[in-house]
Amino acid sequence: QVQLVESGGGLVQAGGSLRLSCAASGTIARLDIMGWYRQAPGKQRELVASSTSGGMTNYADSVKGRFTISRDNAKRTVDLQMNSLEPEDTAVYYCNARILPNFRSVGNIYWGQGSPVTVSS
Repeated sequence: QVQLVESGGGLVQAGGSLRLSCAASGTIARLDIMGWYRQAPGKQRELVASSTSGGMTNYADSVKGRFTISRDNAKRTVDLQMNSLEPEDTAVYYCNARILPNFRSVGNIYWGQGSPVTVSS
């Protein structure tokens, strides 16, 4: 059974930094695109950053220059380094990945359990 398990997050003052980590486990033939989403209270879930298996990255305009996504395909992990945090970054952050359990599969989307991040002003 494939799982994404997140760690990190918490409470930080504005201007501070946090790091989120996500590890994939289970029967995995290939990790395709991996990324981080967030959902603030009363708002829709939105893409924060993503990384392809080849290392191409994409960021939401609101986090460009402040957040960095990195992945280690051998360790099956994806991290999100968040710097210069703002109160507007307060949300629950979710790891996301498209994973192929075998090479005959088109892949399924998996989500982590969610990591609350609170940025105080």
